[in-house]
Amino acid sequence: MVVGLLTIELQVPASGSLKAKRQVVRSVVQRIRQGYNVSVAEVDHLDSWQLATLAVACVSNDVAVVQRLMQNVVDLVEKQRLDLVLLDYQTELL
Repeated sequence: MVVGLLTIELQVPASGSLKAKRQVVRSVVQRIRQGYNVSVAEVDHLDSWQLATLAVACVSNDVAVVQRLMQNVVDLVEKQRLDLVLLDYQTELL
């Protein structure tokens, strides 16, 4: 069994309030959940207007499946959302 953990650091430069940031982050989280069978949560920078950290987790029997899934999530966030800046991401396999 392989557990994959992806941590994504995001910036929402156009956000001027927590409400605006949370709306964008909620949309990204829903899109990730709908597109892939993974768990997603905002885990850091909860009180920041323009920064967000998402954690994405999945479980599989195959390392390649987990790595491909995590890369697909990064690609989705990076390419589909023009109002976000992907600052950094980190993948861990447990």
